[in-house]
Amino acid sequence: MTTYPTICPRDCYDTCALLATVDENGKVVSVKADDRNPITKNFTCARANKDHERIYTNRVEYPTVKETGKSVRKTWDEATNLVVAKLNDTIKNHGPESVLLLDYAGNMGLLTTGYPRRLWNKIGATQTDGALCSKTGHIAINLHYGDSYGIKPTELITKDLIVFWGFNAFVTSPHFWKIANQAKNDNTAKIVVIDPVRTKSADHADLWISPFPGTDTALAYGIMNYLIQNNLINEKFIAKNTLGFNSLIKEAKKYTIERVEKITGVKSSDIEKLAKLYAALPASATMIGISLQKASQGIQPVRAISFIPAILGIHRGFFYSNGNSFYFDEDYITGKKLSDNQSKIVEQVALADLVSRGNFKFIFVNSMNPADTLPNVNLFRKGLLRDDVFVVVHDTHLSKTTEYADVILPAPSYLEKEDLIVPWGHNYIRFSEKVIEPLFESKTEVRLMHELSKKMGLLDKWLFADPKSELSKAFENSIKDKFTLFKSKYYMLKLRTKNRKKYHTSSGKIEFYSSIAEKSGIYPLPEYIYNKPIDDEFILLTGANLKYTNSQFKDIYGEIPSYILINPKDAKQLKINNEEMIILSNNLGEVKIKAIISDDVKEKTLWAPRLAEGEGSVPLNSLTESTPQNIGGGVKFNSTFVKIFKTK
Repeated sequence: MTTYPTICPRDCYDTCALLATVDENGKVVSVKADDRNPITKNFTCARANKDHERIYTNRVEYPTVKETGKSVRKTWDEATNLVVAKLNDTIKNHGPESVLLLDYAGNMGLLTTGYPRRLWNKIGATQTDGALCSKTGHIAINLHYGDSYGIKPTELITKDLIVFWGFNAFVTSPHFWKIANQAKNDNTAKIVVIDPVRTKSADHADLWISPFPGTDTALAYGIMNYLIQNNLINEKFIAKNTLGFNSLIKEAKKYTIERVEKITGVKSSDIEKLAKLYAALPASATMIGISLQKASQGIQPVRAISFIPAILGIHRGFFYSNGNSFYFDEDYITGKKLSDNQSKIVEQVALADLVSRGNFKFIFVNSMNPADTLPNVNLFRKGLLRDDVFVVVHDTHLSKTTEYADVILPAPSYLEKEDLIVPWGHNYIRFSEKVIEPLFESKTEVRLMHELSKKMGLLDKWLFADPKSELSKAFENSIKDKFTLFKSKYYMLKLRTKNRKKYHTSSGKIEFYSSIAEKSGIYPLPEYIYNKPIDDEFILLTGANLKYTNSQFKDIYGEIPSYILINPKDAKQLKINNEEMIILSNNLGEVKIKAIISDDVKEKTLWAPRLAEGEGSVPLNSLTESTPQNIGGGVKFNSTFVKIFKTK
């Protein structure tokens, strides 16, 4: 048995350091946590634990080309010759903007989705704004702080109060949750969970606060108003480090506890209790969940919540994502700053509309399963079926997207190649070793990019520069330690991070009244704008699953559980029985799905596992509109309104 160090590359807060064990036959037999990472030591999640099984199941084994409706096995040379011919023809006849690159967070490795982007930047292919996941929240915090980074998860152990706001960390970040509970057990810290749904995190919290969906901005203002009116703020910190506090006072005054109770459905006693906890336990951490900004007005609650630590005198006392706190040069890695061509950027959330209209004639997909994960996904799938669209997918596993591909190319999993994964939750990094040789006929993203470049006659030196050397250049002055990126092996390196006390606004201070927003035509303070379900509508929320990373791991754990939760009062009014099949409907379509009666959700609120499908494999996100948020361009998964009908 031989053990190799590696890093999980999935889109996750934790980015676990792992040890993969290979037997004498060259087969991976286990993937376990590596104790060298102080964040993710001791254990890993149910997904990483099964990676040694997943790399041998449901794989794309060899290149295929769709001919007369069937996938026919081809050699790599035959398949890539066709890809290059179609790509050159598309550029010649329709321009490079008609070529669309779809890559995302299925694998976060810089040699998987970073460096290979050089080809697409060279030809000027259209790319997306990447707003499907977290961009809106980044913009929200940037408006007032100039950048979105905050506290490090290692700091949680020192906190007296940890508030998980729209953040089901028990499921989505088990290591952050463990550190928070260690602070609770060792230092009597209090854990508060704010979520309209009783989640696993809420079950284990000292205080669970359950506002109506979409009312978090009002709740944040209510807490701030209580703190301000009762002189429980840090006036010296505010005077020294912030601008616009008087404007904030005026806005917050509108949100008395009585009014906030009516808006949010949270008891005034609980609002007061939380405000007092913030005041009495000044060593606090406010953990802002990614899901919070996946709503029609997602920018607003993130803005407002980030103010609470500031008025208490804490520099960046929140956590949203720390990916922007590092100093490495991503634009150099991707070739964005090396290419003479400028790529057109389109809204990722609007892809269903753009693709269905035929805006793109050639689509290349890497590290993404858009035919499962996009909003208004049925419309997107129809777009992929257009006769004038040629789709190429380079992936490790067969997926819903490969079903729509004209060419499918096999890629190696993260255990079959070297890579470098930059976390967005913490700052511990290590070059990920190749554990086994690539299985089947897999070729890495870097190798494919080089082969396509050569066949297209694109011979610029920067397209073929040694990937490790290029990573080293991009990470100059980024590492704290004496070890280099490629000589650390088992040792975890620490990335240098930006100063928590520095604010990258024009004033150099926290701007409650945002000058950036004012110049951009955005209201300078957070706004409470409530999109309320009308008449017989319900709001449909979705959440993460313990056993799945978005659409990944269905090949191990089976299909994502298919059901929605409905409040007992709503079920009674509609005469719905437990486990009865119902129909969810809106202007985009309908989904037939099982209803589970539960008081884990509030009235007029439904909850389902993320990416669940109803009867006939109809996805729930086919009911989510593909119109981006008006600020930030984010998705509206948690502002999906539906009506309920009983089946005949």
